[in-house]
Amino acid sequence: MKRLVPQTLRNKMILFTLIIVSIPILLTGYIIKLETQEALLVEKQAKLFGIALLLDNNLGEGYNEILISRSADNADRATQIKALNEVLKNYTDTLTSAYPGVGAGYYSMELDAIITYGPSDKYADKVGITIGPTHPGRKVMNTGERLVEFAPMVRGDIMNAMIPIIRHGEVIGYIWANELTDDIHAQMASMDYNIYLAVSIGIIVSLLLFFWMTKGFIHDVETIKNGLEQLRFDLDHRLIPMEGEMGQISDAINHMTRSLLNAQTLNQNIMHSIADGVITVDINGNITSANKSAETLTGYTCSEIVDKPYKEIFCEGKHFNSLLLDTLATGTNYIGIEMEYPVKNKDIYISISTSRLKDSTDKIIGAVVVFKDLTEQHRLQAQILRAERLASLGELMAGVAHEIRNPLTAIKGFVQYLQDTDTEEERQEYMPVIIKEVDRVNRVIETLLYFSRPCKTNYKLVDINGLIKETLVLVKNTGTKHKVEFRLQFGETIPQIEGDAEQLKQVLLNLLINAVQAITGQGIVEIATWQGPSSFVHVSITDTGNGITPADLSKVFDPFFTTKVTGTGLGLAVVQRIINAHYGRVDIQSEIGNGTAVTLQFPVLHHGGEADE
Repeated sequence: MKRLVPQTLRNKMILFTLIIVSIPILLTGYIIKLETQEALLVEKQAKLFGIALLLDNNLGEGYNEILISRSADNADRATQIKALNEVLKNYTDTLTSAYPGVGAGYYSMELDAIITYGPSDKYADKVGITIGPTHPGRKVMNTGERLVEFAPMVRGDIMNAMIPIIRHGEVIGYIWANELTDDIHAQMASMDYNIYLAVSIGIIVSLLLFFWMTKGFIHDVETIKNGLEQLRFDLDHRLIPMEGEMGQISDAINHMTRSLLNAQTLNQNIMHSIADGVITVDINGNITSANKSAETLTGYTCSEIVDKPYKEIFCEGKHFNSLLLDTLATGTNYIGIEMEYPVKNKDIYISISTSRLKDSTDKIIGAVVVFKDLTEQHRLQAQILRAERLASLGELMAGVAHEIRNPLTAIKGFVQYLQDTDTEEERQEYMPVIIKEVDRVNRVIETLLYFSRPCKTNYKLVDINGLIKETLVLVKNTGTKHKVEFRLQFGETIPQIEGDAEQLKQVLLNLLINAVQAITGQGIVEIATWQGPSSFVHVSITDTGNGITPADLSKVFDPFFTTKVTGTGLGLAVVQRIINAHYGRVDIQSEIGNGTAVTLQFPVLHHGGEADE
């Protein structure tokens, strides 16, 4: 069905013209045809009735007067028919000869026979014939009314106009005048031909006039159409000036293209001017554009990579999972991800952001990646980090020297003293002190070694609530039983976590000991566990101790920083190291006089580093 409908404007206008021109003309021609046929029939009837009336006037007083004048009033039927025919035949022939194709005559009701039938040279043999019982002439004589009939009769298929012959109030016969229907149809056909010819000429002339009048319009439309086709590839193209409404349309299109060209130029200038690299791909992963910064950062020119698969340029043969292609495939947007990025003949360190591209109908047409070169910044950060590590190492060494120098000084003093004495009592008195100081040095060294060497972890599923209960057994002793109240608020549906039970117990033990030691009088240590909205288990240890100053709070994880007289300053540093080995997080909040709250966060599963978040 769609193929039957014209697709071009020219063909649509031709069809439209044929409809609006042909239908009125054809309808008018049809109406004229009907009215002409009706007028022809009316004219035929009037003519035939006129002939019949002339014959009626010629009859005079009737058949009896003619028979009396011919002394045949008492003659037999055949003689009377002959006498009447001799009198009336000439006038009948005169009338029918004046109207070619017309037949006319008299019929006697008393004699029940045709008296005359002109022209007599053709129909003389019809004289004396009696019409059938169903002949329309019987109806005319019975009713005394005029009648027109189309039917096969004596002469053949005719249009027969009949009038009764009425004398002295009595019907004595009827007169007819008829014409062959073939002649009538021939006249109608000639009239129809003329009408059809006029209609056809009218349609053709109308179409020619229409095409002549619309030739310029169609030419302008074709010009605009071709111009729009060129604008798809060249916004610099301009439509030629036109007149009238089409000129206004072409001017509007030219103005629109100038605006589009300016907008495109602005976008191109922005793309080429920004310092960040921008690369776009289509729905199939083929590169569609790259700005100047992208060319500079990657080392590829647009001519080298446009229309080529992004995967082939940046991924093949390299250990690199493209975030751009992942965004294109899954719709996941990445914002500010820092990573190593393979470019031409090298790798650079960049910050990358990706998103899908959509058109005005929200249809996905590709994806875009925006990246910033952080290579130099990354190098400077590495230098700063090395400097910070060296500084931390210096502080660490200073702390180690301080922690070891004090017991070594004491040991040296006692050894020098014992060199000058020989008494066994003094040796027994000072040797335990020397051994204690040596143990102190050894303890510092062991803690330092644990802090400095990699943690060897034995990951298993651990019940954190059970581990806390085991650790509390070590903390609850005679010294803390009457001083500190332990309150437990364990979550009922806490899942087991992946971790090293001994290392986690060391974390809990250090934190609980710190909490107990922070309470000078009576106090409370509250321990709570719960599972967060993500796959993480939380542990909080809150005490009502003296709290930590803001200045000290920022240093609590620094090695050898301590506010205790006998502390080493490595406890919380070790805690943080173990928490990091479990891919967790430790957070301390404290306020002087209001106690301290330590919150631990552990992933349920981390698979050796890939925590389920």
